[in-house]
Amino acid sequence: MSEKEEAATKQSFPRSFWTANVTELFERGAYYAMASFMVLYLGQLGLGNYWPSFLSSTVLWSLVYFLPILSGTIADHVGFKRSLLVAFVLLAIGYFLMGYPVWLGGHTLSKIVESEVSVGSDVVITVLIAILLIGMGGSVIKPCISGTVKKTSGLRATLAFGIFYMVINIGSLFGRGISYFTRKQFDLSYIFAVSVCFSIVAFFVVLFFYRDVEKEPGYAPPAQVEKKSQRSIGRILLDMFVVLKNPRFSLFLLVMSGFWFIYSQVYNVIPLYLKKVVELDPAVDVITMANPFVIVFFQLLITKMFGKLKPIVSIIIGGLIISLSMIVNIVPIFLTEGIRSGTFIKILPMGSLFAVFTVAMIAFGELFAAARQFEYIGALSPKGQEGLFLGYANLPMAIGSFFGGFGGAYIFNDIMCKGATKMPNGLLELNPKWNALGWFILMSIGLVSAFFLVLYNRWLRNNPA
Repeated sequence: MSEKEEAATKQSFPRSFWTANVTELFERGAYYAMASFMVLYLGQLGLGNYWPSFLSSTVLWSLVYFLPILSGTIADHVGFKRSLLVAFVLLAIGYFLMGYPVWLGGHTLSKIVESEVSVGSDVVITVLIAILLIGMGGSVIKPCISGTVKKTSGLRATLAFGIFYMVINIGSLFGRGISYFTRKQFDLSYIFAVSVCFSIVAFFVVLFFYRDVEKEPGYAPPAQVEKKSQRSIGRILLDMFVVLKNPRFSLFLLVMSGFWFIYSQVYNVIPLYLKKVVELDPAVDVITMANPFVIVFFQLLITKMFGKLKPIVSIIIGGLIISLSMIVNIVPIFLTEGIRSGTFIKILPMGSLFAVFTVAMIAFGELFAAARQFEYIGALSPKGQEGLFLGYANLPMAIGSFFGGFGGAYIFNDIMCKGATKMPNGLLELNPKWNALGWFILMSIGLVSAFFLVLYNRWLRNNPA
């Protein structure tokens, strides 16, 4: 390492790096304050069996993962600071509109999730507008914050993104924790009040403390910079056509989307299962905390122990773990005590306990697969087009979320709940065979994806570019 490089690594990160991370902490806190309960809130609001899953996963998650392809270029044109300010205005309005039907619209939340739609088009339209605003706002945050981290990391990209990833998970824990106490003190709709407050705080952090990287004292752009700001929306769509017509990349997107289909069920099938089958007031926010806890406490260990694995091997291992996480939920079905029996000193029902195991296993799978997916795409991309193809690396998440919404709702409502009877307290008594079949199907989707990924990698070796 030269003296110049060594000096660069010892320099502290500029202000924009730290304010970007603080902003990300509040944005993630806002998102995860409501994410675990989104599908249940919509169900209790009266949107029936399918609208909640469609809106929360097929619409919202797909927007959050797909729109950065477009919003990142827009942010390059107008500047990150302006883009972030607009984004947090959109988020605050969106979160407010989510709570509006209960706060000001005269609607009340049902204690259980009914199967039929019981609200008018006014509520559906309000919620849809809210989700579109949240999706658009969230899609702007991603490229702005990660772009700031990248521009300010210099020769310490590994450390910079390690800090960034840690902040994401701290924000996730923070948001879920505040959300838990808020909904217990008031009602479920107030998780969106938490999200509104976090978005407003983030807005003022950006307004008073954040500055565009180009305005940092002594900032010097790299010698060769990809001119993203010159890319028009038309150019982006043309680039997308170039990427998707590449059969190697398109096949990889389809195969990987199966894993993200399973991942999306953490915020779709699992909350529905807990609410409609296991307990009337499930602590979904606390249960899903297993994801950031695992990532925070095991990320360095997994990287150290398995970081030398080939990317494809690591991705397949992660996919297998994600797949098997679903099948553990059949264990309480056939236990003598049953799904709703108490464990941990009668505090946590068996079904909820195994849901924690599921979320934790998915987090372990994510540690193996998520980061290595980008590395694999970089190696898969045509020479000289690595940056272009990596720009579309989130498409498997978008595809998996898109199909995961109504796909997960179908598996839960039409397979798991087939032949179910409603008990006096409102919970469903499921047929054990149909219940187990639903979890088996979810596991199988992941296993099939892993199998096809093995075949795909073998095909690549036999057909080099």
